[in-house]
Amino acid sequence: MARIGKGSRVALRFRLTLADGTRVEGTEPHEAPWEVVVGRGDLPEGLERCLVGLAAGEHGRFFVAAADAYGEKEDNAREILPRGDFPADVDLIPGMAFSFTLPDGREAMGQVVAVAEAGVEVDFSHPLAGHDLVFDVDIVAVGDS
Repeated sequence: MARIGKGSRVALRFRLTLADGTRVEGTEPHEAPWEVVVGRGDLPEGLERCLVGLAAGEHGRFFVAAADAYGEKEDNAREILPRGDFPADVDLIPGMAFSFTLPDGREAMGQVVAVAEAGVEVDFSHPLAGHDLVFDVDIVAVGDS
């Protein structure tokens, strides 16, 4: 029976919650499993370490600290952007998320932190940065990548 290791192609179903139990995302039983390659950066490193050694048919529930998931929030990930960078017909409120195109053409998500006449403060940290996470995982299949 194949066991998960670095480079394994893994089909899994999962449920991701914050440490307080708030559901973040997951796959539904009727949906196709999510496919990832361990070690390619598809998953947080802390979760990948937990998956190593599991086989198809096994279940795991793993607590992954923020530092081992998406890192801690960083103040230097915040920027003040001109109001004109946002749609004029949108009433901006803290917590709203927007996709931005960076100068090099890559896409980045940002979350509105504050709105003032001087501009809009946006946090470009990963939305789950600073959160301890709990992953419930059912391994459906394990193969070579």
